[in-house]
Amino acid sequence: MTSRVNWLAAWAAMLLCCGSAAAGDQKLMHCFAWTAIPEATQADWDAFFKASDELPKKIKGIERVWYGKLVSPLSVAGLGQIDRETFQRYQGGETITTQVHRLQRQWGMCMEMKNESVLKAYEDDPYHKKWNDAYAKVRVEGTTTFNIVGQ
Repeated sequence: MTSRVNWLAAWAAMLLCCGSAAAGDQKLMHCFAWTAIPEATQADWDAFFKASDELPKKIKGIERVWYGKLVSPLSVAGLGQIDRETFQRYQGGETITTQVHRLQRQWGMCMEMKNESVLKAYEDDPYHKKWNDAYAKVRVEGTTTFNIVGQ
């Protein structure tokens, strides 16, 4: 629990220090944490950093990006192999039976977006695929993702 509190405090501090959206702004922060691939090379990381730095220039509506190692790794439960129907039941709040393993998320990234429609368009933007190709070389498949809408 302590690492989760430290992780959330780190995200909050980062947003405050880096100029978060003012109250009433309907901006969106698209944030995610991931587990690094141990075999990723420095060239893989450099390509990811470069591709990430280009996001605000390449995708309209992305205003800023932040990325880096988490101050405290985030521990999350990884589900074992389950079929789509079982996963949907799990997402709906039902109790399921499966193997669980602990994942450590060591890295995080946030993208400040002009509004929610940018997030929807971002998935289909041609640069997203290029960025995702670089991202896939530094992370284990799967992320812990959340979106914050300015109030």
